[in-house]
Amino acid sequence: MAFIQMNILSKFLMRTVPVNVIFPADKLTFPGMPVREEKPYKTLYLLHGIFGNYTDWVNGTRIQRYAEENDLVIVMPSGDNAFYVDQPKSNNYYGEFIGKELVEITRKMFHLSHNREDTFIGGLSMGGYGAIRNGLKYHETFGCIVALSSALILDNVQTRTNDSMFFIERRDYIESCFGDLDHLLVSDMNPKYLVEQLKTQGKNLPKIYMAVGDQDSLLNANRDFSNFLSKNGVDHSFRIEPGNHEWDFWDTYIKKAIEWLPTEHSKLGINSGNVGI
Repeated sequence: MAFIQMNILSKFLMRTVPVNVIFPADKLTFPGMPVREEKPYKTLYLLHGIFGNYTDWVNGTRIQRYAEENDLVIVMPSGDNAFYVDQPKSNNYYGEFIGKELVEITRKMFHLSHNREDTFIGGLSMGGYGAIRNGLKYHETFGCIVALSSALILDNVQTRTNDSMFFIERRDYIESCFGDLDHLLVSDMNPKYLVEQLKTQGKNLPKIYMAVGDQDSLLNANRDFSNFLSKNGVDHSFRIEPGNHEWDFWDTYIKKAIEWLPTEHSKLGINSGNVGI
């Protein structure tokens, strides 16, 4: 399993961005074991949550094992605490970076499929929102969306004040990410608005996998969005399972989500944790 740590210069963020890549191109097999056909790899662009960075998924889950089991490339960028949306006032075009530039750069660097049906986006919490928003906005690029414990917070942000000491709950922080809150719900930052627009235009929406813990404070927001998707006829899977907003839950459900994706579902290669016996 190749694990690559790299830095790329982004024209949409105007700075160098750290990215981790898991690439199962070096899978080791013994004679008689199945060998993967030589062809471009399917790819999952995987986003971290708030307080996190490009190392989170590797440190918090067994994502390397799941990637190798499915011959799946995983690309994990840093997105700061910015919800993966474009912020023109600060010249931080996170959506353009995630939905366009990162895909273009990694396709130039690695042997990746350019097909929509082989290209996926996912994330947890803030990254779950980012995956849904950018997966819908760039629906011609991504065939599937994985959203775990998604921070679908937009329906009530207009009532936020600056009274809280916790920055995530403050109105000024929300405005720094999303801009003018008076127009937020009718912008492409609102996944519900995006769904409605794409349905009106007759576009082919990505399939969506959602999961949230039954003790998670974001449960109601995720249930509401699932109900919205159902009413609009959007192909999606929604799981409410035991758990909270924590890594044990995300490790379990990123595995299940990858099994849900149309990957190759092969076998582990020979490694220190699997000697082929």
